[in-house]
Amino acid sequence: MKIKFIAPIAALAAAGLFTACNPERLEIPQKGVVTVESFYQTDEDAQAALVAAYQGFIWNVCSKGDASTYTPYRFVFNLCGDDMYAAGAQFGDNDFNASMNEYRYDTANDVVRHAYNGLYYALYYQNLVIDNFGYREDASDIMKKAVAEARVLRAFTHMMLAIGWGNPPLVDHVLSADDNPYNCNTNPENPMTHEQLLEWCANECELALPYLDERQGPTDKAGAVKVTSGFANAVAGKALLFAGDYERAAKYLEAVISSGDYALVPGDRFEENFHIEGDANEEKVFEPNLEYNASLGDWDYINRSTWMESQMWNWRSDKFVTSPTTAYSSVEGWGGCGVPKAFADEFVENDGLDSYRLKASIRNIEDVIYNTVYGDPAIDGMTLEEKKQNSTLLGIKAQGLYGQSFYLPLKPIAKTTDLRNPGNNVRLNNFTIMRYAEVLLLYAEACVMNNEPEKAFPYVQELQRRANSKTVITSASELTMDVVKREKKLELWLEGCRWADLVRWGDTEVVKTAGDAVPVMYDKLIREPQANDENVRWQYGSEENSRFYTVDTHEAKDRGSVVGFKEGKHEHFPFPYTVTSINPNLTQNPGWTN
Repeated sequence: MKIKFIAPIAALAAAGLFTACNPERLEIPQKGVVTVESFYQTDEDAQAALVAAYQGFIWNVCSKGDASTYTPYRFVFNLCGDDMYAAGAQFGDNDFNASMNEYRYDTANDVVRHAYNGLYYALYYQNLVIDNFGYREDASDIMKKAVAEARVLRAFTHMMLAIGWGNPPLVDHVLSADDNPYNCNTNPENPMTHEQLLEWCANECELALPYLDERQGPTDKAGAVKVTSGFANAVAGKALLFAGDYERAAKYLEAVISSGDYALVPGDRFEENFHIEGDANEEKVFEPNLEYNASLGDWDYINRSTWMESQMWNWRSDKFVTSPTTAYSSVEGWGGCGVPKAFADEFVENDGLDSYRLKASIRNIEDVIYNTVYGDPAIDGMTLEEKKQNSTLLGIKAQGLYGQSFYLPLKPIAKTTDLRNPGNNVRLNNFTIMRYAEVLLLYAEACVMNNEPEKAFPYVQELQRRANSKTVITSASELTMDVVKREKKLELWLEGCRWADLVRWGDTEVVKTAGDAVPVMYDKLIREPQANDENVRWQYGSEENSRFYTVDTHEAKDRGSVVGFKEGKHEHFPFPYTVTSINPNLTQNPGWTN
């Protein structure tokens, strides 16, 4: 078998990913895709094709989109929640993110376009394996296993397309150049509703289960970076939960739990889940492995890393008088993630200030300013009271921190150890697709909806105790959907769950005012409140006992934009204009116009 790297233009054009007649005008950088010049024949071929499927998943789902969106999958499933601001230097900075966060994006939005395209790119790789080995009478055990792993990856990919876009095309084979796939619900040959597509995803996982390896216990690192029976059961359970089939969902999710192959890390190691020291730990159900190889150059790694994500998430250090960033990371950030006051207040009220989970997720601005070890004797030698009165060496510059309240995000930033080299923006800790905590919370929801909270009670209690939260349920009768929702909001913050949960729970009231007001945090020692400041909020309620305050801004509305979640429209992302403009069979989602 011969393998070469090309862009599969003919196949992907049919899915609306390229303009087939003019490859010089490709909307996405050409990414290496393995195709074949002759039919796959051997076990070695099957293993090579499976490696390509994993590589395709890393390149197109876990890695960068282009020079503006970086990791679009991460952004598209987080930006529309009520638990973050798409912040930056000022209004207009990183607007492809901010427009989503404020619900003023359109069908040309880069984040939506590149996330959608990347998922279909990944399907191409997966279908190559399944098409060539999945229907052979003489298939060996190695071939069957390769097909099974690709099948689960394909099910996961379709599940996320269904969650994001409602009724996307089902692409279960390599497309030919003249294919123009329909939405799954309008396919004249095999129509599927949204729920039926999710059920199809679960069925694909079921069909794969007999041929998959099981993770060999919580310490099996190899079992965390490949598709196993645990991940297949988790995907099936999540897909069925989103389809509203709670009884079957619980069955699959319980199989993950009862396997004994996964465990929550202790509370004092909670933070490691999001950094390189936690790669493939006992809590990881699946995360593609971004393996370090010193012989590769930076640009080789850019195609298999979360390139530039570190700049997007890390703190905007140039807005501080003295940067606190270097205590955490050698990469200066763009401050693209803000923590809303309402979210931080809820987190503190639920968990308390001594929570491992809170301390690994967000940091109070005073804690950052006063307790950072700067490595400068002039600062580190000051008493706390001296720091509180000092604006020459410590504080926030007069421009303030746009899109920030009184806490800064800690969970998503790239620490120096996560980076390929100090100061380098190539982040190499693995890209977590699912961890055990999510499985437990999905199971808890299924059990509550099945009126069997007693089955999930010990697992939710375990999560709360692991967090060292001050809110811990003590009986099954206390386990309600409100508890599940709150735990999931805090535990899985910025892990791609919140927006989709708000939609399926019908809790979108909280984002109907998104974009109405974006705060800027100021330091009164450097900038006193001004007469035209709108809605001044002091950190501790009054100026007398607060140094930091926020002021509301609403430049998007001032410039004529319509902001906020709209029912009948924002439940799903739009199909990108670059897709609908060349595929006449694809019907745009309700509320969107091209």
